[in-house]
Amino acid sequence: MGDRLAGKVALITGAGMGMGRECALLFAEEGARVIVGDIDEPAAHATAADVEKAGGQALAVAGDVALEADVLRMVEEGVGRFGALHVLHNNAGVLWKDRDRSVLETDDRWWERVMAINLKSVFWVTKHGIPHLRRAGGGSIILMGSVSALAGFTRAQDAYTAAKGALISLTKSLAIQFARDGIRCNIIHPGIVDTPLQAPYLTPEIRREFETGIPLGRIARPREIATVALFLASEDSSFMTGAELVVDGGFTAG
Repeated sequence: MGDRLAGKVALITGAGMGMGRECALLFAEEGARVIVGDIDEPAAHATAADVEKAGGQALAVAGDVALEADVLRMVEEGVGRFGALHVLHNNAGVLWKDRDRSVLETDDRWWERVMAINLKSVFWVTKHGIPHLRRAGGGSIILMGSVSALAGFTRAQDAYTAAKGALISLTKSLAIQFARDGIRCNIIHPGIVDTPLQAPYLTPEIRREFETGIPLGRIARPREIATVALFLASEDSSFMTGAELVVDGGFTAG
């Protein structure tokens, strides 16, 4: 066990699987008490159980991050259990390539749902989380962007792309607004990551296509994104706010 987050309480949304789960495990390894948020209640409890099996402390809180009442409850349950809040990791997101496509193909229902999960959720988490970070004397807000916000793709997911692009502007706004409170806000732009959410789309052909286009020659592992989130959550990044960290194996450098 490390101590980079000793004494800290972190809320991680979408922590039932994939990158969020890895963040929960890694943050706990570094001393954080973790509020494991996910819409999938069994998945949230499974992650929390794994944290505790490894010697950490965790609380599973189930809810839909697109709904303000659910987010408020998740925050209040976490603070009620652990007494404070220092890190808001807005990891929850969806990339539905079968429903979210070009503007010519995506209907209103899926546009609204993708925007609600990927963008509005951050609005609710920060609205109800920042007052607790202020009471704690400061903290770190981490947003999860995407290389999709930095480059266009012929295989379009326009609602997802628009939401992730908006998060860049929100990152900068939050960073400037709350810097005087000792609250930092930064955003991570992952490239393709081998997660359960991506698994249905990663056919051998698509996997080879991605690997060919990535200078490092492979798809990222969830833990590799979690280590960047840990850096932003910890005091190692104490003089960083409003920044964008691209973690894509060199994809956007080409």
